[in-house]
Amino acid sequence: METSTTTKPKTLTTGAMAFMTAAAIISLRGLPMMAAEEMTMFFYIAFATLLFLIPAALVSAELGSAFAGQEGGVYRWVGAAFGKKMGFTAIWLQWIQNVVWYPTVLAFAAAAIAYGIGKPELANNGKFTGLFIIIFYWIATFIAFGGTKILSKVTSFGFVIGTVLPGIIVIVLGIVWIAMKKPLGFEELTAAETTVAKVVNGTVTPRWFPDLTNLNNLSYLAGIILLFAGVEVQAVHASEMKNPKKQYPLAILISAVIVFALFTFGSIAIAAVVPNSQLQIESGLMQALSTMLKSVKMSWALPVLAFCVAFGSLAGVLSWISGPSKGLLSTAKEGVLPEVLAKTTKAGAPKNMMLIQGLIVTVLACLYFVMKDVSVAFFLLSALTVAVYIIMYLMMYAAAIVLRKKQPNLERPYKAPALPLIAGIGIIAAIIGLVLSFVPPAQLPIGNPASYIAIVAVGTVGFLVIPLIIATVRKSKIKQD
Repeated sequence: METSTTTKPKTLTTGAMAFMTAAAIISLRGLPMMAAEEMTMFFYIAFATLLFLIPAALVSAELGSAFAGQEGGVYRWVGAAFGKKMGFTAIWLQWIQNVVWYPTVLAFAAAAIAYGIGKPELANNGKFTGLFIIIFYWIATFIAFGGTKILSKVTSFGFVIGTVLPGIIVIVLGIVWIAMKKPLGFEELTAAETTVAKVVNGTVTPRWFPDLTNLNNLSYLAGIILLFAGVEVQAVHASEMKNPKKQYPLAILISAVIVFALFTFGSIAIAAVVPNSQLQIESGLMQALSTMLKSVKMSWALPVLAFCVAFGSLAGVLSWISGPSKGLLSTAKEGVLPEVLAKTTKAGAPKNMMLIQGLIVTVLACLYFVMKDVSVAFFLLSALTVAVYIIMYLMMYAAAIVLRKKQPNLERPYKAPALPLIAGIGIIAAIIGLVLSFVPPAQLPIGNPASYIAIVAVGTVGFLVIPLIIATVRKSKIKQD
């Protein structure tokens, strides 16, 4: 594979890159999961930031800058190192994890809507959640078919009013709650909550470090890692900076601080208001906002914020719904996928691919119909997303290391410092996350652990084998490197 000589204007500032990166990562749906870890959240957030986010950002920036003139993203990066079959597998995994992710973010939106219409009990109703996911995903799909310019404006506006605004409000209200000397949720822990509390001299105190005696206590780490994923999407823009070697690391540092601050303070606010035993990971944000607003006699604002949060989630789906499919589109054009999947709408949206992902989302949403606990279904899909996505990251790290040796003269506008070390750290963190994604969480009523493990394992293996089979069957159609 040869790199294109096409260059892009060097106009991207450090601040703009930092905000773009933070915006691609931050999602309020993860706050309740981190809040459920109480004081151990500091360990999990630090792990995800230092050992996952930063290595992924630096490695993907090098690859993104090296192949800036070519479409395909990880398809090009991994393909250059290991061939198009592996490149196709990588882009497929990036696509399918996004498909599995949609039901979780829409379940979060469904919980917000339940509070918005004054029926919070619906947040724990599997049928309501499943139907909401199916209906609104297909609405989003048909909107995306149009590829209208207004779509980008809706997603940007949705991020501000559906993520930034509620995030700031929950932090401010959390500070007010503490200032009013209200009961603190993390001070109401019991000895039975062994994952987040321990007994010292007869007194129950919060854990500041996870209990490592049982892997089940660490399973939330996999879900938290997922919240920090996706940085490779913005890393491809590193070559658009005037001095990427200096500007990009600084931008990543700034974005990491923003992400760390919002996730940490937002999670603390929720943990301070909602006792651990009552916290629901799909609706915890709305639980906290409801309690906080009542305390300051502003309950009237709950429906407004609920619809803002839901709109932000839907805008997030709209922003991603056609993007990953376009990555696969380039593989269809090269014959790796059947030509029928290369069909697009008049506006350029990958029509047939989006229809297929809609069918997959519909099937996954049906999990909410059959599982008794909505939180379990929510986490199960999150775990499956993590397992699939992390395999792609392992391929990306390996590709970066191999390309340093295989193509040492490849022009790299941004070159990651100590790449083998950084990629090695990322690989170790990714493997830990991958292993934990198969571990049933002690914090949720999973029921039969074997069934949970089987669903994640079958889903992961199935999603991994499918692209390998497709690439093998259509090998004669693949253009030679």
